[in-house]
This record gives sequence, C-alpha cells and structure tokens, in this order.
Amino acid sequence: MRTPAAPDRHRHRVLVVEDDDTIGRHLEAGLRGHDYAPTWCRTGAGALAEAARTPYDVLLLDLGLPDMDGLDVARDLRARLPDLLIVVLTARTEDIDVIAGLDAGADDYLVKPFSMTVLLARLRAHLRRQTVAAPVRKPVRLGDLVVDVSARRCALHDVEIPLRAKEFDLLAALAERVGEAVSRETLMAEVWDENWFGPTKTLDVTMAGLRRRLTEAAQAEDSPVRLPEITTLRGHGYRLERPPDPMG
Repeated sequence: MRTPAAPDRHRHRVLVVEDDDTIGRHLEAGLRGHDYAPTWCRTGAGALAEAARTPYDVLLLDLGLPDMDGLDVARDLRARLPDLLIVVLTARTEDIDVIAGLDAGADDYLVKPFSMTVLLARLRAHLRRQTVAAPVRKPVRLGDLVVDVSARRCALHDVEIPLRAKEFDLLAALAERVGEAVSRETLMAEVWDENWFGPTKTLDVTMAGLRRRLTEAAQAEDSPVRLPEITTLRGHGYRLERPPDPMG
C-alpha cells in the first residue's frame, strides 16, 4: 500500500521508503507541508516498482525494511537512476554501516532519531547544488585522463569512466586546482553545499569511491597509463598531483 504523490510537477517528488507507520506519516506530512510531493512506500519491493513507473527527484530510504535490505534498494535505484538524490535513514550507528550505505550509492545519511528541520536543511542543500548552472570550462588534461567539467565526462584514453555525480564533482574541484592543497571545508562547500549541516564522513567515502574507479579504469587498460594521484593531507584535505611528463 502506498500514499499517492501530489500531481504537481513543479514540486520535487520524494519517494519515502519507511515501514514504521509513525515515522512514515511524520515524514509524509512534514514534506507535504514544505511544498514537496511525497509518496510513501512501506517495502523495498514496493519502492522499486513505484520508482519504475514514476520519476522521482529524491529517495528517503530506511535500511531496515521488512522484505529486503535497504542497501539492495539503494544499489538497484542508483544503477537505474544516476541522478536520483538518495538519503539513507538508519538506526544503525556504526561507521561501517554508514559507509556501506554511502558506498551503495547514497548521497547522504541521517541517523535516527532526527528532526524534520535537519532533514529539510539537508534536502535544500543537495537540491540547491543540483540546480546551480555551471559555467562553460575547458577540459583539463592530466596525463592520460581528461576531465571535461562542462560535459560532465571523465575519460581515460577516450574511454569514459562511469563516475557517480558526487565523485565527478569532487574530481572536478580538485582538477581545477591541480597541484594545490584543497581543504575539506572547501570541498564540502563546493561539492555539497556552503551551508552544509552535519558530518563530513560522506566526503571520505566519496573520495574512496573516486580513487577506486580511477584505479579500476587504469587496470583495465592493456598498456601503462599516466593518472594523477590524489594525496591525502592529514588535518587539512587533499591535493591532486599532476602525472610526471614522460619527456622529462
């Protein structure tokens, strides 16, 4: 059973996946009261079916569902809907559980219990980032890697590397300052939002995913490739190192 979303196409459609009646009703009423168009599902299977027939902007996903693990729902919808904003709602407080949610494709997470005020602030931050138009920029070549910010493409030897939205934004922020130390605060402001509220663990998980995808792309090549290296600057942030020139 689900509660139908409002038909207003100008409001952000939010798919709420929560089996707890009290929390589900609270989320549905709070979102509708702040000009979102929510649809409430109580199962993972119901959410997957709903997302297949209706376009959504946001997914609020409880991990402890009665019929399947919420992580599987996140992975499935991330693969099908790369632009969907996924926010995990979880009672699991261990770091490994939070990291697993983000690594499954979630953009953010909130640990229960949380306030509607905090949730709405997070949604505004994410959606504001999605709607800001980026200026046209020239592609940045870093060894054999090309980062085209305007086209949102990252390619190695002309083969595109499939990056998640935040992974690409993070790489772009570093590529535009290649060789410079970039603080965590700067990356959070530019990749997420200048008014970001809450922990920055999502930055570390996104960085780990970016590094893994670049490494996997390099390993798939038949010949050696020159890739930039991302150096961790403890207590500060990160620096993207330009590959050495083969001509010396």
